[in-house]
This record gives sequence, structure tokens and C-alpha cells, in this order.
Amino acid sequence: MLTALLLSLVVLLGTAAAVVVLRRDLTEQYEQRALAIARSVSELPGLATAVTTSQPTPAGPVEQEAEDVRRATGALYVVVTDDRGIRFSHPTRSRIGERVSTSPEEALSGREVVTVERGTLGRSARGKVPLRDASGDVVGEVSVGIDIAAIEEKTRALALTLGLIALVPLALGLVGAISMGRRLRRTTLGLEPEQMADLVREHEAVLHGVTDGILAVDTSGRVTVTNPQAVRLLGAVPRRGEVLDPRTVDPAVVALMTSQPAPRGELRIIADRAVLATRLPVQRDGRDLGEVLILRDRSDLDTLARELESTRALTDALRAQAHEHTNRLHALSGLLHRGHVDEALAYVEELSGTTTWVAGVDDPYLAGVLAAKAAAASESGVALDVAPATFVAGRLVRPLDTVTVVANLLDNAIRAASTGTRQPARVEVTLLSDRDDLLVHVRDTGDGVPRDATDSVFDHGWTSRPEQAAGHGLGLALARHTARSTGGDIELVDPGGPPPAPQGAVFEARMRGVIGATTSEVAR
Repeated sequence: MLTALLLSLVVLLGTAAAVVVLRRDLTEQYEQRALAIARSVSELPGLATAVTTSQPTPAGPVEQEAEDVRRATGALYVVVTDDRGIRFSHPTRSRIGERVSTSPEEALSGREVVTVERGTLGRSARGKVPLRDASGDVVGEVSVGIDIAAIEEKTRALALTLGLIALVPLALGLVGAISMGRRLRRTTLGLEPEQMADLVREHEAVLHGVTDGILAVDTSGRVTVTNPQAVRLLGAVPRRGEVLDPRTVDPAVVALMTSQPAPRGELRIIADRAVLATRLPVQRDGRDLGEVLILRDRSDLDTLARELESTRALTDALRAQAHEHTNRLHALSGLLHRGHVDEALAYVEELSGTTTWVAGVDDPYLAGVLAAKAAAASESGVALDVAPATFVAGRLVRPLDTVTVVANLLDNAIRAASTGTRQPARVEVTLLSDRDDLLVHVRDTGDGVPRDATDSVFDHGWTSRPEQAAGHGLGLALARHTARSTGGDIELVDPGGPPPAPQGAVFEARMRGVIGATTSEVAR
């Protein structure tokens, strides 16, 4: 409504201004027309002589010529005076011989005058010129007036025409304003400007106040909302108005926004962080407004889980070492009771170089995770073998990351072996230290990785399980992410396959900078 009133006011003021300008131009035109007629009359042959040599009479020659010009031009009057301002002509003959009602001084002084004045015949646009004789002396004036009523009539006609013309853009403007208003209300979901301002303030407060990352897109896939937490969790997000493109955005983010069904509390690894992702549709009054992705940081929980895994591994290692220690003490006690002192000394010297129950592994975390996974494998009917070539000289300086990689590789291998067709089911792991790097080699007797899945085995959500339970398909992705965070990587060396293939899948991981000092160095 306000727009319509403003538009009407603008059109009205514009039309009024145009009428004022046209009236002024029309008045000037009538003044110049009156001046032109006056000039032509002043140049009539013998007019100046008649004024100077005759008396002002209604039947005189000056009156006759002036009336002829008046009738021919349609002027209101044509008045000729002498140098005293006495009329020699006038439409009202009784006025002849009287002095003019307006001052003739300017014209009698030799100047031309254009003006709008009121005289005996009313208001008129006037043109006054001096009347000169043959020698150039001013002997009178010629005054021509055009009725101002003609100007008023023309002005009214022009105003009516302009008004009719202005109605067209006014009508179009009103239609456009109404259409734009309706479209704006549809776009703003019927919110008034004050409500929109309040909504924006609430929007900013909520987006900057929540600890979850928020990324919203419209129905065209263009980004409409982001908050600082989303930028922190995702590393980088497109600006508002841009489309999510896998070439410029993490493909995992694009997959979260496009996958069907929509993720509901799914754990994903994105931009070096473990996040819990939920995608929800956004609707108002039955209209589809797009979708919003809510990301909850679970990196701390992931770290705690890995610490728990490492602690469990260390606990298992200590339990295994305590058991082995008890067995060794029993063996040593038996040798001493039988009097085999030399054998007992040799046995003690042999034990002094061993710190864990796993041959070749000097770190309690690795020994612990191997012990834990061996027990889990046994429960699944799988034998976990540590290859004789295993040798890790040193202690872990990044036990959380190392346990994450080794444990996930062993879990996948044990699962593959337990569900495979080969019997007996076995998993072989080889651990080798290369200076401060750790090389992990895992082989199983499962049915291998399908040939069409070798490129996607490390993708989030990929799993060989037939069921689609929540949490599957994250182990290998997490392990590779962790290995790469150290500067290393995990590769599928051999996808293997079911019989008659010689073996199942073979994975190899390299973790850089995860091994520190050896036991002897620590002792020193």
C-alpha cells in the first residue's frame, strides 16, 4: 500500500511539475506572439504619420488598421498610442482618446516589453514595442495583448492530456508494485520488514551461538547459510550463493548433502575431524526451502575412544606379561630346585633382553593390541599369527594413532577371515620398524575385496557386510585418515579373492615418525 501511495504521489507531482513548465512555456510563447504582432503593426506604412498628424477617433485610419490586425490574429486587443499614451485604437471604441491603463514609459523610451498584466479587458500576455517615424524618433507605442484565458484553456487541455498519459505508467507501476509486493511476501514467507529484521538478529545470534556446524542449501543446491563452526569443522565452505561442487569442496560434504536416504547421526571423517552428520529438510507452510546439514564435532570422543583402546591394549599387554612372568618364575624355580644353576643363569640372561610377550615387539602398546586382537580373533574362530619377521626396535611416541591404525586393520582382517570360505581361518600381521617409521603388513584368508570395489574400499560408508547397520564402513577410512595425518598412508596391496585365489586381501600401512627410543636407549 505504501508503495502504491508513493508511486501515485510521484506521478502526481511529476504531472504537476510538467504542467507548470508547460504553462510557463506557453505563456512565453503567447508573449512572444504578442510581441511579434506588435512589431508587425509598428512597421505598417503610414501608421506613425497617422498618429502624429491626426486625432484619436473611433473612425480614424489607425483604429481601422488596428482592428483589421486584431481580427486577423485573434488577439485580445491591438492598441496604438501617441507619445503621451493616448489611445488611437481599442476594441472598445469608447476607450479611444483615453490614456492607457498600464504604464507606456518603457516602450516610449525605446525598449520592447513582454509581460502579463491586467488592463481594462482583463489579464493578458502583452507585447509592447515603440512606434517610430521615418527619422527613427519614438512617436508612440503599439501594445498587443492575448487573452490569458486562452492560456488557461490550453493549460487545462495539456494537463488533461498529461494526466491521461500519466495514468498508463501509473497503472503499470501499481500493477508492478502489487505483483512485486506479492512476490516479496512469497519470498519472505509473509514476514513484515520488522519481523525480518528481528529474524536476522535472531539468526545471527543462533548461528554464532551454537557449537554445531550448520550448512544450509536451497532447492537449487546453492549455499544459503553457514556459521563459523561449519567453517572450522569443514576447513572451507563455499560462500553464500555458490553451488556445492566436488571440485572445490570436500567430496564427503557433497555426499552428505546429496546422499539418499539423508544421513541421521552418521559418523564421518571430514577435514581431519570426526563429525556426527545429520541432514534435515527445511519447509514452511508446505513449501520446500532446501535442506540443512548439522555437524557435531566428535573428535574429542574419537580421541577418548582411541585412548581407551590404547589403555585396553596396555592392560591386555600387562595381563599377558604378568601371566608370562608367572610361568617364567615357575620355570626358573623348577630349575633351581633341581640344582640346574647354570641353566637357570642362562635362562635369566635370555629373559633380561625381553620386555614383552610378543617376540620382536618391544612396545607394550603394540604388544597389548596384539594380545587383545588375538583373543578377539580366537573367539571368532580365527588364528592371529605374528610373523617371525616382526621386529620393532623402540617405543611408540604416538601410541593413539598407531593403535588406531593397527587395530582397525586387524579388525577388518579378522572379520574377513571369519566370514570367508577358506579354512582354517587365519590372519598374519607383520610389524617392522624403519628408523622412526612403522610398517604394518596384514594378510587374511578371507574372500578378498571385490575387483569393482578396490577404488572405494577406503571411502566412508563402504563395507563388505550385507547388512547396513550404523557404524559400518568407517574403520578403514579412519585408519587411512590417521595414517595420513602422520605423513604415511594405507594401501590395498592385493585385493585377493575367494578360492582358487591363493589368499585374501593384503593391506599395508606406513606411519611416519611414530617410533622413538629403543629400550636400551630408554634405560640409559
